[in-house]
Amino acid sequence: MLLSDGVEIMASIKDVVFVQSERHDVKYVLRICAVAALGGILFGYDTSVISGAIDSLRDYFQLSPAETGWAVSNVVVGCIIGAALSGWMAHRLGRRVTLFICAILFTISALGAALVHSFLWFVIYRMIGGVAVGVASAVSPMYMSEVSPKDMRGRALTMEQFAIVLGQVVVFIVNYLIARSASTEWLRDVGWRWMIASEIVPCAIFCATIFLIPESPRWHVLRGRDEEALTTLKRISNEQHAHSLLGEIRESVSSMELDARNSVSVLKRDGAKWIIFVGAMIALLQQLTGVNVIMYYAPMVLKSTSGGIQAALFQTIWIGVVSVAGAILGAWIIDRKGRLPLIRVGSVAMCIGLLIVSWALYTQTTGLLALTGMLLFMFAYGMSWGPVTWTLVAEVFPNAIRSIGMSIAVSCQWIMNFGVSQTFPMLSDNKFLNDHFHGAFSMWLFAGLCLVCMWFVLKFVPETKGVSLEKIEAVMLSRRPGGAPSQVSPVNTPVVPAVSGQE
Repeated sequence: MLLSDGVEIMASIKDVVFVQSERHDVKYVLRICAVAALGGILFGYDTSVISGAIDSLRDYFQLSPAETGWAVSNVVVGCIIGAALSGWMAHRLGRRVTLFICAILFTISALGAALVHSFLWFVIYRMIGGVAVGVASAVSPMYMSEVSPKDMRGRALTMEQFAIVLGQVVVFIVNYLIARSASTEWLRDVGWRWMIASEIVPCAIFCATIFLIPESPRWHVLRGRDEEALTTLKRISNEQHAHSLLGEIRESVSSMELDARNSVSVLKRDGAKWIIFVGAMIALLQQLTGVNVIMYYAPMVLKSTSGGIQAALFQTIWIGVVSVAGAILGAWIIDRKGRLPLIRVGSVAMCIGLLIVSWALYTQTTGLLALTGMLLFMFAYGMSWGPVTWTLVAEVFPNAIRSIGMSIAVSCQWIMNFGVSQTFPMLSDNKFLNDHFHGAFSMWLFAGLCLVCMWFVLKFVPETKGVSLEKIEAVMLSRRPGGAPSQVSPVNTPVVPAVSGQE
């Protein structure tokens, strides 16, 4: 059945993607969104470049298991800081200037981390890159949403998701090309520097193109610069529609200010606390599936079964490729089959993939068995927990608490990302676990956690397919243990669009 659904979607994709809108300049919108999506590419590039360098870094700086984890996870600390600053920066400086600052921070991070001779300074420069990731992860999709008409917004946000995965694939290829035919000594002393410095290329492209796009019209309205907003809207749409959209933006901005005041009091209600708890758990559990262990540490894991670091880096490219394929499948079927079926099928397949990896490690089986398990895991993740988590986090919060709810959920996700990235090397290098299980223990652990994550979602998260945002509160509270649901927002609370702009 999934195959037939996919064929139907493929048959209609030309109409969905390439048909020109009668009201909007589709090519222009996609062009400026593509520039903003460079922030997503740098997001994926910066967080994954460490995967090819971590082995050499460990030897060069003589790192302990805890320090190895810190070399990877310190970026996530920067991400938490950047995510906390992103709203203030985007509001005060504008979306475009904020993205330019991100590009500068990415460049400083890449140059600095590539040239250092001290582990302390390596961590500092990588953390600067993490701040850029945290800001870009919020502001890039924010900008794309605000410049996209509502009938194109789905395509715009999908572009951001694919940009992140594309950045990961590109860096896997770059890491392999740098390491190909290189000696272990060269990689230890020089090679890892070239891997990290390679990020300067997309940084330069981002810096050169960011001011070729307009500022968000919504930000212009927030700053009282309606004429500039109208100029951009006329470029995106026709003049009559642009004037109509400008009025809607003004109305939406006023409604959002009222909604922000109401959200302070509604947060005290039990229903709000429960929904925020569930939303935060969805985001947090995504990291407990072990996805970033595969993305960050794949070469380190595969080296023992593939015969060397060069072969491991080549195999890592395919991990990125299948994650793209999984994301495409997930995007095609999430609105046709629903969120929970994808979580159910994906979680089981991810568990099986990790068990295959663990068997290859436990038995020290060389060849492609470990890679096969990782490919199954990443494909299943790409079609399930990858797209479903972000979809649910955007859906489960009622209008009155959506901003603060999403902020808490995303913060929890980055914090758990840090915890997993920091502790994995300590598990992997533990002498007792290594002597008895050869690195398989951590894969068993994450395989079990995949099933726990699936259990939580299926028990406490309702199916949101086809549910309007205005009715999501009652649907969410229907799964709350015990008692009748409380109201999160007053009956007369104004309904506010999740993102204002071209509504």
